[in-house]
Amino acid sequence: MLDYLRLEVRRTLRDAGFVTGGIAMPVLMYLLFTNLGADDGTWKTGAMVGMAGYGAVGCALNTGGGVAEDRAIGWLRQLRVTPTTPRQVVIGRTLTGSVTVVPAIVAVLAAGGLLNGVRLDAWQWAAIAALLWLGSVPFTLLGLGNGYRLTGQTTGVANMACNLGLAVLGGLWFPVTLFPGWLRTLSGYTPTYRFAQLGTSVAAGHAPALGALAVLTLWLLAFGSYAVLSYRRSGRTV
Repeated sequence: MLDYLRLEVRRTLRDAGFVTGGIAMPVLMYLLFTNLGADDGTWKTGAMVGMAGYGAVGCALNTGGGVAEDRAIGWLRQLRVTPTTPRQVVIGRTLTGSVTVVPAIVAVLAAGGLLNGVRLDAWQWAAIAALLWLGSVPFTLLGLGNGYRLTGQTTGVANMACNLGLAVLGGLWFPVTLFPGWLRTLSGYTPTYRFAQLGTSVAAGHAPALGALAVLTLWLLAFGSYAVLSYRRSGRTV
């Protein structure tokens, strides 16, 4: 499975679209959003976590695009006749998504520290990066579910809609305090809002709330079930 993981990681990191959309775009958006108005250190820190999360979610979902492409060229059919078990295939793809989110997280955090003057303790930088990395797993599973269930073109559209919709609703682009009351309440149930809370809590100097962990765990189970069911369904169509 390690050979399979290395292959998938190399394929992903060589994708120019992935590098541009998953890494460069969140950095540019972060620098743009935080340097248009007043010099607010608190906003720059919160926006840094949000945009690092946005980049991580986009990269995690992108894993599903590779799955859809593999279905189209018959790669999944080939995997099914190898000693690689379905469980290993899904785990390998999930690990691939977990690895490929790291550049996006590191790039935005580096922009915050080196270009925007965000100052945190060393343990906070490490904890934010680690929590965003671990917290991205549910989104990898969502992308895998889309990839196993949908065609290549449809997967791209679905993942883009999920990324943009969840980013806006979850407050990754703008603070949820700007939302009307009903939308702020809805935002609290989104996986992206709770995902960002992992980082913003550490940036504020305290551990993530249990509520954030509980909601994110429920979404992990939901998206994991979706990925498993989609993979089983793909076995009847490839």
